[in-house]
Amino acid sequence: MALVSETVFYLFVFLSIYVQVFFFVTFLENRKKIVIRDKAIKLDNYPGVTLIVPSLNEETTVFKTIQSLLSLNYPKDKLKIFLIDDGSTDGTWSVFKKFENYPYIKIFKREKNAGKHMALNLGLENTETEFVGCLDADSLVDSEALVRIMSYFERDSTVMAVAPAVVVNNPRGFIQNAQKIEYHTGIYFKKMLGFLGAINVTPGPFTIFKKKVFDDLGPYRYAHNTEDMEIAYRMQKNHYKIDHCNDAYVYTNTPYTVRKLFTQRLRWIYGFINNTIDYRGVLFNKKYGNFSTFTLPMGVVTILSVGYVFMKFFYGIGQFIFNKIVEVQAVGLPAWSNSLDPFFINTRLSVFITVIIYSLLLFSIIIGSVMTRGTKERRGFPYEIAFYLVIFGFLAPFWIMKAVYNTIISKAPAWR
Repeated sequence: MALVSETVFYLFVFLSIYVQVFFFVTFLENRKKIVIRDKAIKLDNYPGVTLIVPSLNEETTVFKTIQSLLSLNYPKDKLKIFLIDDGSTDGTWSVFKKFENYPYIKIFKREKNAGKHMALNLGLENTETEFVGCLDADSLVDSEALVRIMSYFERDSTVMAVAPAVVVNNPRGFIQNAQKIEYHTGIYFKKMLGFLGAINVTPGPFTIFKKKVFDDLGPYRYAHNTEDMEIAYRMQKNHYKIDHCNDAYVYTNTPYTVRKLFTQRLRWIYGFINNTIDYRGVLFNKKYGNFSTFTLPMGVVTILSVGYVFMKFFYGIGQFIFNKIVEVQAVGLPAWSNSLDPFFINTRLSVFITVIIYSLLLFSIIIGSVMTRGTKERRGFPYEIAFYLVIFGFLAPFWIMKAVYNTIISKAPAWR
């Protein structure tokens, strides 16, 4: 039994290191292609773009979201902004009414909430431009983000969608600063997946598509409350290229409590599991490239390894407590020593492997932080790494295991 446990452990360790090294090698091969522009750029051509803002009870945030769109460095005669109230019960519609006289803004109101995917589809039905994108009503877009994204379409006609670099807006407190590091790491990973042609999600905050994607493949779907993930899966299945613009910054508001963070991540992981089940025919099918042979297996292995470590951890705690009870019953309370003998320092191979894994993770975090140097964030060493390791090291296994459980009992998690 011990041999099986050790074998499984080292298999997961090997796969973890393999993934990190794979990203590292991809970075070394493509590092000269990573451009972080600090000045305004010009395009040879400015195609029309429609930006859809779906909103549900976003009275307190959507005004600034719209203002950020109005500040975009892009010809206003080439822009259309659709503000869609998806059955809000607060003052969201009143905020929209303040912008109804802008010539390039249209406002729409649904009497009943039908879900974000339906709000987006309402926007798509009215879109006449060549390009279309979405901005979540709790996010702010950098003034240069759109033109930088559009430059990717200009230089490569095969690109069908471009995802932005999403960062945490004005992080405060322990929880949000932990997410700040997570989002930095996400920028690094998304850029590497872009090089590999293996991106698995087109984030709601400001991914821009060619309208042809929806004309060819159909509108957004409910997709287990993760419509931005499902459309990426559908694009990959149909060999539509998705790229990532690492200097098109979007500032998103993130959960500020453990409960809200747990609810959000539960929905994300549940969406990954169930979208992968829906597209299981893609998994390990070589004709779908790195998306099917790397990205999806990497996610599945992550869930399996976390589940294994989760169970092993609690089994170990139970075994430790049981052994201590037996020890106390047999010989009484142990005598504690304050001395430290170097002989008893753990020098097992697993310790050194753990150091390697965390070193590679630290590299990912630092590179991701470097990629955000054009944002309004504070510069310097990302000390929030400590928050990230504590929060996600402790909580992530719980929302992953809950997502697995919800999948088994077919219970979709709440949106908020």
